[in-house]
Amino acid sequence: MRRLLVTGGAGFIGSNFTHHIVANTEDHVTVLDKLTYAGNLSSLQSLPDNRFRFIEGDIRDMSLVDSLFAQVDAVIHFAAESHNDNSLHDPWPFIETNILGTYTLLEAARRHGVRFHHVSTDEVYGDLELDDPSRFTESTPYNPSSPYSSTKASSDLLVRAWVRSFGVRATISNCSNNYGPYQHVEKFIPRQITNVLRGERPKLYGSGENVRDWIHADDHSSAVLAILDRGQIGETYLIGADGEQDNRSVIERILTLMGQDAKAYDHVADRAGHDLRYAIDPTRLRTELGWSAKFRDFDAGLAATIDWYRENESWWAPSKDSTERFYAAKGQ
Repeated sequence: MRRLLVTGGAGFIGSNFTHHIVANTEDHVTVLDKLTYAGNLSSLQSLPDNRFRFIEGDIRDMSLVDSLFAQVDAVIHFAAESHNDNSLHDPWPFIETNILGTYTLLEAARRHGVRFHHVSTDEVYGDLELDDPSRFTESTPYNPSSPYSSTKASSDLLVRAWVRSFGVRATISNCSNNYGPYQHVEKFIPRQITNVLRGERPKLYGSGENVRDWIHADDHSSAVLAILDRGQIGETYLIGADGEQDNRSVIERILTLMGQDAKAYDHVADRAGHDLRYAIDPTRLRTELGWSAKFRDFDAGLAATIDWYRENESWWAPSKDSTERFYAAKGQ
């Protein structure tokens, strides 16, 4: 039984990973989370006390981080400011958490010799043209286009430098867009699902032609675990599930799966600096580590996600009204 520390484990992807670890291993998980608006302690309520503990705190707190690293065998670093729109409004929290926070963790990993896995995003690579047949690979040059993606690119480069300069035992993963349980209603898929559940029309940014490469959060979790177990130190692995969909198709699939007219949505102002297309080539992850996605059928994963939000209104309802007021003020 390993002792794992999961930073940002009360957030969307981190909480899904924590549930995945408890369900599929014998490991013990400590979650460190600051509980900003994106962290939700209720996402972890069902976990057993003998396999899990929660620590509220900031990844920039050197003393706290050092004490936790001294108690664990490996760290999986999910904690990040991650909402692009927020980064355009106020970049500073992204600098603090994504860059300074990662630096604090890397220094602790260096002192304690702890295995470290850094979770990142495909947005560090910029975007692709809609008619470009290529996909991102581990050798694609970085070309971030927002304060969010640039701070994640910075944190990736810090990890690479600490591996080479100080011998930190680290790996990196860059993942495509996640969907699934426990995702904040500010994000695209849960916002549309919860609008329909409330009898409101979904909102489509601009023309809806922007393409994302979708992966269910449980598949992301299994991929991170494979990298933690079998990944080569110092290497980067791209995580994707061949899930390219344009935003208009996603909204129409949600409406259809929820028994609504597929065209019953409204067009709203496009997001500032909205990247055109992301696409991941996960060949290395599949061939070297033997990983494969469970939700290869996007409709099946989307249906399971709709069911979760339908059955867990008490989880998402408290943040729904304030989220919609925020978007309404922006004409979105």
